[in-house]
Amino acid sequence: MTTPDYARYRFLAIQRDNGIATLTLNQAENRNAIHAEMHAELEHVWLDLSADKEVNVIVLTGAGKMFSAGGDIKRMVNRYGTDEGWQFSIDTPASTKRLFQNILEVEKPIIAAINGDAVGLGATLALFADSTVIADTAKFGDSHVKVGLVAGDGGAVIWPILVGPNRAKEFLMRGKLVSGTEAHAMGLVNHAVPVDQVMEEAMKIARELNALPPLAVRWTKLSVNKYIKQQLNLILDASIAYEMLSINSRDHHEAAKAFLEKRPPVYKGM
Repeated sequence: MTTPDYARYRFLAIQRDNGIATLTLNQAENRNAIHAEMHAELEHVWLDLSADKEVNVIVLTGAGKMFSAGGDIKRMVNRYGTDEGWQFSIDTPASTKRLFQNILEVEKPIIAAINGDAVGLGATLALFADSTVIADTAKFGDSHVKVGLVAGDGGAVIWPILVGPNRAKEFLMRGKLVSGTEAHAMGLVNHAVPVDQVMEEAMKIARELNALPPLAVRWTKLSVNKYIKQQLNLILDASIAYEMLSINSRDHHEAAKAFLEKRPPVYKGM
């Protein structure tokens, strides 16, 4: 089998070293915001990594000082009420399901090295990894509601699994961000360390997993993922549909504009 062509990825960087692949969200100048083009690459890169016989473990991280700012708010404002916005709301449910299904189908363990702030979809992406290491000072959370959106693109699936329904609802409904230390204390992430030790700790875990019997590791992961897949299939269709309804609301447009203009938003419930 030929090695996948990783050079074709424009917004992701993939490096391989002795069985460990480092997958980097590679738009530091845009705070690693996950716009449509990066989203499309994230949907497909897991297929390449799954097929790559030289990879046993995957470490996911962000370029620069931030893991990911989540959605691109400037694009949210610009596409509101346009044909592009309408097409986005039609295409997104399928692409979102494809992203998380492909992550969960990867047999190889995935470690998220959360090297800085991770917000919205960025936080959700990290939480779908099999192990998480976060900078203790990083800000972490799902802030969809702060820009007038339902936390539908995976947050409604993974948060209740990790911290229980009531705690998940409070954090998602309030759009509350916590520090890496707080995220670790509440069981949302596995490890919290100083920022300069994040990659070192993630690689330590990756090397340990890389040295273990691969079939035992992979099939243990897939066994647990059966439960997560069940929740994904149960919840995601409804939650992402609600998000697409909210993306066409006036409150979403007002929230995104107010964020960019650094002013208090005025909501009207429509």
